[in-house]
Amino acid sequence: MAKDTKELLKKVRKIEIRTRGLSNHLFSGEYHSAFKGRGMAFSEVREYQVGDEIRTIDWNVTARFNHPYVKVFDEERELTVMLLMDVSGSGNFGTINWQKLDLATELCAVLAFSAIQNNDKVGVLFFSDKIEKFIPPKKGRGHILMIIRELIDFKPENKGTNVAEALRYFTGAIRKKCTAFIISDFMSPGFESELKIANKKHDVIALRLYDKHEEEFPNLGLIPVRDQETGEMQWINTGSREARNAYKTAALDRNGMLSHIFKRSGVDFTSIGTHETYITPLMTLFKKRGSRK
Repeated sequence: MAKDTKELLKKVRKIEIRTRGLSNHLFSGEYHSAFKGRGMAFSEVREYQVGDEIRTIDWNVTARFNHPYVKVFDEERELTVMLLMDVSGSGNFGTINWQKLDLATELCAVLAFSAIQNNDKVGVLFFSDKIEKFIPPKKGRGHILMIIRELIDFKPENKGTNVAEALRYFTGAIRKKCTAFIISDFMSPGFESELKIANKKHDVIALRLYDKHEEEFPNLGLIPVRDQETGEMQWINTGSREARNAYKTAALDRNGMLSHIFKRSGVDFTSIGTHETYITPLMTLFKKRGSRK
C-alpha cells in the first residue's frame, strides 16, 4: 500500500473514531429531535380518547362501529441529508487550533455519522466558485467512510467562493425535500435569493466558520497578509489602532449582514470559530430546533 494511501486511511480512521463517538454519545438523540422526518405515515386506528384532535377521526370506521375511532400516525423518520461544503482557498486560513477546512471536515463527519445512525441518506456537494464535486445521497458506513476520505483528500480546482452557485446546483439536483447543512465562511458574492429559494424547497441550516484573526487583528506591527482566494498580498500596519478598529468594524458589519440574510431567509444558523470546540454551538443549534418542534 502506498505511503500516501496509508496516511489517508490513518486520518480517516482517526476522524471516524473521534466523530463517531460524538455522534453516539452526544448528537444522535439531539439530531433525531432536531431533524424530523418528512411527514407522517398512517399506522392504525384506535378508539377516540378525550383530548384527541377531531381532524384525526376516521369517519368510515366510526360509522361502521357506531363509536368514534381515530387514525394513528407514525413519523416518517427517513431523511436525506446534504452537506454543502465550501472548499475554497479561504478554508486554508486558521491561526489558533486548526484551519477552517479541517474544522469543516470534522463537522461533516459528525453530521454524516449522526445521520446514518438515524438511518438517513447522506450526500455531499463540494463547491468553490464552481461545483467541484457532487456525491449523491446514499446510506451506510462504507459510503460515509468514502465521504470522509474525499473530505480529507479533496483538491479543488478553483480557489474562489460562490455560495449562490452551490445553492442553485443543489436546488436543481435534489428533488425531494431534504435537510441541508451549508458549511462555509460565507465570504462570497450575494446569495440571498438563492438561499430563500433553496430553503422554501428544503430545510437549510448554515454553519458559518470563522477565525478570530479574520475579525480582529492583534498588534503585530507591519505584517504581510495574503488573500487565500485571489493570491493578492497586502501589507497591513496592525500597530495602528485606527487600522485595527476599521478592520474590526468591517468584520462586525459583515457578520451583522450575514445574520440578517439568514434570518430573512428563515434559515437556522450558528457560527463556529477555529479557536473553540464545535460541540457547544452544534448542540445549542440542535436543542433550539428540537424545542421548536
